[in-house]
This record gives sequence, C-alpha cells and structure tokens, in this order.
Amino acid sequence: QVQLVESGGQLVQAGGSLRLSCAASGRTFTSYTMGWFRQAPGKEREFVAAISWSGGTTYYADSVKGRFTISRDNAENTVYLQMNSLKPEDTAVYYCAAQSTRRGYTQPRERAYYDYWGQGTQVTVSS
Repeated sequence: QVQLVESGGQLVQAGGSLRLSCAASGRTFTSYTMGWFRQAPGKEREFVAAISWSGGTTYYADSVKGRFTISRDNAENTVYLQMNSLKPEDTAVYYCAAQSTRRGYTQPRERAYYDYWGQGTQVTVSS
C-alpha cells in the first residue's frame, strides 16, 4: 500500500503561482511513476503531469506545458507541482497518483494505470 497526501491548494488570482506537494508513505517511493491529475466540476479527471521514478523524464498535458513543472525528491518521498501563470480554467481539485513500475512499462498519461490516489487538494483561480 502507498498512502498519498496532497497539500498546497488554495485560492489565487489569475497570473499567480502555487506549489502543490504530495507526500508518499508506504512502499518504496522509487518504484513508482508519479502523476498529477485534476478534476473540475462536471468534468472528467484529466492528466496534468507525470514524472518517472528517477525524475529524469517528465510528461505534461498541452494545456499546462510551459507553465507547470513537476519534480520529485526521492529522499523526502515527495512529488511537487509548481504552477505558474495560473488561469481560471486551472481551477480544479488536483490529485496525486502513483503508478507501479513493476509492470515493466508505464503509461504516465493514462488514469487507469495508476494504482494509488490521494484525496485531492482544491485549487481555485479567480479572474
């Protein structure tokens, strides 16, 4: 089992910045690709960003590329999402997720391949 706890969500004005954190406990953190997803009211949960177990490879949704940065600190079992130039359309509940690398392959953009999820943190961007 892996437990994930997100933090850092809050109300921010458009153009502002936030950094989300996701603290992981349980099994070996480096056995997991880590991802961030978000879900706005009335919409499906969508992929935002992901990072490989080593931190060497990152993936982004087109809608956030150039504005968001995902990173991880394996010594602290934590993954981060730095969000800059925030827009009202970024308003959503943001979820951290862990995908095991033991399958021998990863699908970092695919929600169905993630094994563990956090409870989410609310990000609200006002115009």
